[in-house]
Amino acid sequence: MLIGTAGHIDHGKTALIKRLTGRNTDRLPEEIKRGISIELGYAYVPVDSQAVLGFIDVPGHERFVHTMLAGATGIDFALLVVAADDGVMPQTDEHLDILMLLGVARGVVALTKIDAVTAERLKEVRAQIASRFAGTAALDWPVMPVSSLSGEGIEALKDHLLAESARAPRRHGQGRFRMAIDRSFTLVGVGTVVTGTVHAGSVAVADQLILAPTPHQSLLRSRVRSIHAQDRPSPTGVAGQRCALNLPEVERDAAGRGMWAQDAALTNLTERIDISLHLSAREVRALTANASVHLHHGTADVMARVGLLDVVRLEPGADALASLALDRPIAACVGDRVVLRDASAQRTIGGGVVLDAIALGASPGRGRRAPARLELLRCIRDCGPDQGIAALLAQRTIAVARLISLWNLSDDECEQLLQSIDARVAAGIAFSAPTWRQQRDRILQAVAQTHAREPELPGVEQQRLRRIVAPSSDADAFCAAVDELLAEGRLVRRGAFLATPSHRAELGRDQRVRWERIKPLLVDRRFEPPRVRDLARETGIAETEVRVLLKTVARVGDVALVAQDHFFMTSAVGELADIAASLVQEHGVARAADFRDRIGTGRKLAIQILEFFDRIGFTRRVRDEHLLRRENPWR
Repeated sequence: MLIGTAGHIDHGKTALIKRLTGRNTDRLPEEIKRGISIELGYAYVPVDSQAVLGFIDVPGHERFVHTMLAGATGIDFALLVVAADDGVMPQTDEHLDILMLLGVARGVVALTKIDAVTAERLKEVRAQIASRFAGTAALDWPVMPVSSLSGEGIEALKDHLLAESARAPRRHGQGRFRMAIDRSFTLVGVGTVVTGTVHAGSVAVADQLILAPTPHQSLLRSRVRSIHAQDRPSPTGVAGQRCALNLPEVERDAAGRGMWAQDAALTNLTERIDISLHLSAREVRALTANASVHLHHGTADVMARVGLLDVVRLEPGADALASLALDRPIAACVGDRVVLRDASAQRTIGGGVVLDAIALGASPGRGRRAPARLELLRCIRDCGPDQGIAALLAQRTIAVARLISLWNLSDDECEQLLQSIDARVAAGIAFSAPTWRQQRDRILQAVAQTHAREPELPGVEQQRLRRIVAPSSDADAFCAAVDELLAEGRLVRRGAFLATPSHRAELGRDQRVRWERIKPLLVDRRFEPPRVRDLARETGIAETEVRVLLKTVARVGDVALVAQDHFFMTSAVGELADIAASLVQEHGVARAADFRDRIGTGRKLAIQILEFFDRIGFTRRVRDEHLLRRENPWR
């Protein structure tokens, strides 16, 4: 269990930790000289051969609340310290607000310095605590009197912490690894070490991680050479532990507080987040749009501007949906907790939970307040990930990789969630079941309308069909929908065309006569057939008539227009497609030079044929190479 202290300056947090652990968490010369905590301090108490209690000691001075926030992120249990002589003080209030905003529902109040006050004073302070905690999860926290000087009550408090640790819910390391970095340093002979609290997932020695964000929005990558978890060498680190990771490939001073060490699959950098915002009841003024605030997320402190989405002004103690425009990126996921402080960093004004870290379905300037958008955010706020994702898919399709980064899901978790809501995944794109059915229906409708409008055509080319049905859709996902309809027999492929099974296109009598004169010339030189002008010269048919006839034959499906005025028999195109596929199988890609050598033509014609395959969606070009997209449509 990870325990974080909280409380006003000089209420005895560090002294209490020293009594509980035997370790002084003040390590800086300035801290020792002034007798106050300035930086985060850490101490550990072994419970048994495996379990360890970890303590994070935070500063209590109002000037160091940003440091307190960095230490409080990710803790399991709060040790709120109130001195019996002072009672509840301003930083007691602010630290309690921060704990509630961070979702720390479990804790204990250590009533310190009891040796310096009377029994009557203890009753007064207990009453103060009860009054202040009313209406919060901390109301049920036990208040335990202690004296760090005499040791009175220390054993009872330690026993209570051990008992809470024994019955604490164990984190299961769900999601991908994310650790908020609060410290980095370099050790001679070891390299860069980063420390922090693991928020999700697990990490093992030799894993590849990224560090984000960096000042230039680039990503730092490194394998993990070694791990210390809860102050012990370990092969792994899991959610809820404090870990130190040795990252030898990260340069000195490149990593630091405010960054995350996380799974390399996460692409969650964002400069805009939508949140469920709670304004502190202790605020004296309402929050209005465009207010400038400090956003604390993980261990980061970023300036942000508030946009209220469902209210004009947010009254103290109330909740609203809000959009925050950040002055620099953070690495955020849905469900992350954030805390807001005023622009001068003098007081904590509120906080909330991230609902959208990558502007789902809304551009920064418009659509943020649309009713459908607000309903989506409320569903994400009020329901589980399954219903939140279902609501998102009801409005739009989204890449599975983006879902994984938004909700911080493992591959298995994402697959199970999508299956639970009956979503369909095609080419890495997630669709709701109704959206997938609607796309299939639109495909069939568009093909039928083409048949009615152009009955002489054998069908519609796939790329043209995509432009008609879903021009902004992913090409591979669209291919998957078409392939599904082909497998069901609701569509048939005739060369480069798609058609309904019952549709037939035929030549007229005169056209068939002229076609029989031209056809042998295309068959004899199947990989390098004559162009239109050459066919006209050899057959004695006018060039314009040859061109019109071959375009009609192409609509029937017997020839394909591969390049300008260059028609190939569809059977020959099928053979060429097989050759291109065999090159991909042998070399991983098809290149123009290899294809030219295999078919025995010039380089220019080989390039034209490969470009034709790209246009019809059989292959796709990556620089000067061609990759297969689907099976040979002429087979």
